[in-house]
Amino acid sequence: MTTATMTDDLYRTRLTEAAEPVAREHPTVWGTAEDGPFDAEALAAHEQRGFTILQDLITPDEVATYRQELERLSADPSLREDERVITERASGEVRSIFAVQQLSELIDQLSRDLRLLERARQLLGSDVYLHQTRINSMPGFRGNGFSWHSDFESWHAEDGMPAPRAVSCSIALTPNFPYNGGLMVMPGSHRTFVPSLGETPENNHLSSLKGQTVGVPSEEVITDMAHRHGIDQFTGPAGSALWFDANIMHGSGNNITPFPRSNIFMVFNSVENTLEQPYAAAAPRPDHIAHRDAQPLR
Repeated sequence: MTTATMTDDLYRTRLTEAAEPVAREHPTVWGTAEDGPFDAEALAAHEQRGFTILQDLITPDEVATYRQELERLSADPSLREDERVITERASGEVRSIFAVQQLSELIDQLSRDLRLLERARQLLGSDVYLHQTRINSMPGFRGNGFSWHSDFESWHAEDGMPAPRAVSCSIALTPNFPYNGGLMVMPGSHRTFVPSLGETPENNHLSSLKGQTVGVPSEEVITDMAHRHGIDQFTGPAGSALWFDANIMHGSGNNITPFPRSNIFMVFNSVENTLEQPYAAAAPRPDHIAHRDAQPLR
């Protein structure tokens, strides 16, 4: 297996023998209050918890516009066989559309909106580029959740992201209730990296985007972390946004309610943290999952 794994890798994972979680070696917040819209108190809270919720990042009119765009893309028959489109295993409904900024001028413009860009630059302390984008749909009654995991574990192992110097922004296009499959996070868990057990299968992304089984912590580790950190949930009206650290432990349950949930998801990576060869996989994932063009967003 040709990988970028080195003896000085601080975040070794996909191991043949179980290993204990390790303390994070990198900061969560790289900028200062003078660098952007988050004040010192907000930055300190983000550093401590690993996430920040903003209740009204975009306006109701913008929410309506982006929901129409999501519906347009999801209904486009020319995209049904596109590798960027991920469908639910059981129903065949669209679950996610990756690299959505390539398919939608509206989403491309949103990724460069200063409301997002200035916050991403401030949290990461540098210019940023898009590591990954997607729109997610969780239909009522049939939306499936995701097991507990750290995004950075996958991005490090399978994409070659050196350090957890990336931040995700999830913008709600529908209300996030406590009961319709909203994202759950463990506050403070971002300060611990959890190695996973087992090598990465070839073309793991073909199955992991529908339901992740590789790179997930054991039930014993999740139980311990839940008791130590507790669990919070992203709830709020359409237009609210969750900013969360690349390494925070998070997951979501199935949506068995009649209330659908959808969001725009963008991952900003520092231009000083560009991708290398995967640390624990035979080959990098496709570009629509992990962009390697690190041109700074303007």
